Amino acid sequence: QAEKLMKQIGVKNVKLTEYEMSIAAHLVDPLSMHVTWSDIAGLDDVITDLKDTVILPIKKKYLFENSRLLQPPKGVLLYGPPGCGKTLIAKATAKEAGCRFINLQPSTLTDKWYGESQKLAAAVFSLAIKLQPSIIFIDEIDSFLRNRSSTDHEATAMMKAQFMSLWDGLDTDYNCQVIVMGATNRPQDLDSAIMRRMPTRFHINQPALKQREAILKLILKNENV
Repeated sequence: QAEKLMKQIGVKNVKLTEYEMSIAAHLVDPLSMHVTWSDIAGLDDVITDLKDTVILPIKKKYLFENSRLLQPPKGVLLYGPPGCGKTLIAKATAKEAGCRFINLQPSTLTDKWYGESQKLAAAVFSLAIKLQPSIIFIDEIDSFLRNRSSTDHEATAMMKAQFMSLWDGLDTDYNCQVIVMGATNRPQDLDSAIMRRMPTRFHINQPALKQREAILKLILKNENV
């Protein structure tokens, strides 16, 4: 499945390790990603900000190359109640920006033998770099990178520390086009170190009356009513 997806997204002559192939299985088939901004209503302000902070630096890379001051964020957090479109926005962002989309399930890293988690965590970032521009999307990121405590298993703590270290490594290459995007309905449970790595945050709340009207118009635009 991973090899098939690699071909579908047009990746050729790129050698992947065993662990990168495991992560590549979480690539979203680009043919199945049909959602664009025109499919989202009631979130105009969020879309405008995403265009400026995430999509522009990817599409107009030459404006940001080798600049230390003008750098796109390496971490973006979407937070708010469940069912309000956080995952939809993440996929639309990847589609509009022309990014490869790695839909990372936390269990991929946490439910492994000792030592395997660290190798897979490293593979997440090495694969994303090979496929850049890319977005590493982690839904329910709070279940994976919650506040650390003394009760954390040693292997889990080591894996989280390595994940954050690799994440920091994205900032050392000013031309790297890899973004970690997380979604949560419990931002208060996230580790403070994670919040520092996600300076760009968008509150995706339940729609107000005006937003609901826009959503209904979008749903009914092709209906004969």
